[in-house]
Amino acid sequence: MRSKSGFSFFSKMTSSRKRPSLSIPSKSHESTDVNKTIDNAAEIIEKWNTEYVSDKKFYSLFCESKRDAKKFVERVKELQNAMDLLIREDPNSEKLLRAQYLMQIAMKRLQKEFLQILSMNRAHLDPESISSRSPTSVVLNDDDVWHESRSAGDSIIEVEVSKNSRTELKSIADCMIAAGYAKECATTYKSIRKSIVDESIYRLGVEKISSSKAKKMPCEVVELKMNRWIEAVKVSMKTLFNGEKTLCDEIFESSVSLRESCFRDISKEGALQLFGFPETITLRDKKNPHPEKIFPLLDMYCTITDNLLAIEAIFSFPSISNVRTQAHSSLSRLSESILAHLMDFESQIRKDSSKTVVRGGGVHPMTISAMNHISRLAEYSNALINILKGSSSSSSAKALLPKSYFNVSESEESPVSELKARFAWMILVLLCKIDGKAEMYKDFSMQYLFLANNLQHVVSRARSTNVKHVLGNDWIAKNSEKVRQFARSYERLAWGPLASMCPAISTSEAVEMSPEEAMMQFKKFNETFESTCEAQSECIVLDPKLLDEMRISIGRKLLPVYRDFYNAHRNAVMLAGTEGQWNVRYNPEDIGNHLSELFSGKGISEKGYVCTPDFCVTTPTPTPVRKTRSLSCRRF
Repeated sequence: MRSKSGFSFFSKMTSSRKRPSLSIPSKSHESTDVNKTIDNAAEIIEKWNTEYVSDKKFYSLFCESKRDAKKFVERVKELQNAMDLLIREDPNSEKLLRAQYLMQIAMKRLQKEFLQILSMNRAHLDPESISSRSPTSVVLNDDDVWHESRSAGDSIIEVEVSKNSRTELKSIADCMIAAGYAKECATTYKSIRKSIVDESIYRLGVEKISSSKAKKMPCEVVELKMNRWIEAVKVSMKTLFNGEKTLCDEIFESSVSLRESCFRDISKEGALQLFGFPETITLRDKKNPHPEKIFPLLDMYCTITDNLLAIEAIFSFPSISNVRTQAHSSLSRLSESILAHLMDFESQIRKDSSKTVVRGGGVHPMTISAMNHISRLAEYSNALINILKGSSSSSSAKALLPKSYFNVSESEESPVSELKARFAWMILVLLCKIDGKAEMYKDFSMQYLFLANNLQHVVSRARSTNVKHVLGNDWIAKNSEKVRQFARSYERLAWGPLASMCPAISTSEAVEMSPEEAMMQFKKFNETFESTCEAQSECIVLDPKLLDEMRISIGRKLLPVYRDFYNAHRNAVMLAGTEGQWNVRYNPEDIGNHLSELFSGKGISEKGYVCTPDFCVTTPTPTPVRKTRSLSCRRF
């Protein structure tokens, strides 16, 4: 009577593989060959089932003797062919029972060998041994030599096993699959490799977090986890999941279904946890967006988009399509959150109600912080193009901008145009707010100096960063000209009274002046010059180029005509003056020296508010302010 195990094996074997058709020369010759095949297989199988068995130690066939290991696999394959022949010829023969018994012993041995090889490589990725080598990692190369790698990205794992080990694993897998033991082989493989993936994800700092738990976490902790997640994705896609899929494809080359099921069961849970993290974070910030939080979100967005093709390729099997779906879902959630943070940035500018007055008409701190933010956003222009594509917010930005704001020939529907409109709108919101804050100055000339300084800072930051590539040279040129217009308005209002005296002293009538009339003209000019310098002593211009332009412009209006008048009348005035008294207080060089010190802020008292692009400080001197209108744009 046939044993239970014999029937079980027979069923497994016949259902798992197609029996090859063999041409049989003769039954007697065939019987001799089958007996020889079974005897040869029995010799190597029983050898490793009796001689190399111990309760204290497992003697690995593939470690103790590579020659015997190769012979073992070959004899098992030959035994399988013989069994196929016996099943067709005489399913009830004693030979088949013996062959089945030997095959069961062989499969048990190969399953243990499979587990042993996987475990030996598994041990090299033990969390304790990895942490003891941190921040370096251990890598096993094709020659089974261990090397230290100082790369931060490699500090977690290297999932590749050696070339020899991969060959041995594939040999065992092919043999077990052919014998009908595919399920046992796959179960053994999954049990080892899944734990490697799970532990690797954990060591990379990615953990499953509920949205309720995420909401309670301090911002610093969340940002740290976001940074760790970015590095985790890079390492996972380059090494972990890619390595696992390559290993599955190589070892289970003979079975497409096993390749898919093994990789699915090994990687699916870890991948879903990895790519589900951004969605949890965006839900946390949904009700409390903040402009500065946008940059880690953009980094996460770029990380997914950079690896999107790899995600599609590695997780291409239909049974793990939900991993691809999760990655796209997180990308969508990140886009929504980034758009919300952009809106919040604009809202914060609009709602700014600070009454800070920058002494000297310098650059307002809001201008500095806003342009730092916008300049940094411009570094993510490619990502923002995709995020803004088709969004209602970009359409509203286009609608609100003046029709003539850009002199470009681009299509209104192009992604680049949407990005340009968005950046132009953000800066326009800022400038309109600055226009409102300019009205806090009582002196109209200071209002224009304030506008010139702040717009110049905007233009300078745009020119020196990626904002220039977003907005284009036309935008830079147009606003540079507006800076010069503001500067000319300041000069007209602040230095106009003094400049208006210049035509009077340069006319033909001035040449015919008496010494007394020339003396009075010098006195009047001196007094006006002193009062103007005193009034403008607090003024500050921080941009070196604008500073030089304004000094030169004022000098050109004053110095040439004053020098001509001075050279024409200085001797006559000296003779007309009383003895020992010189009535001309400033020679042309003195005027030039005073003008060269303009806009340095030397007249600003020790108390007050001074702001530079790199340093802002405030002290408690009260400054009278006027009530401002909300978002006035009359000068932009």
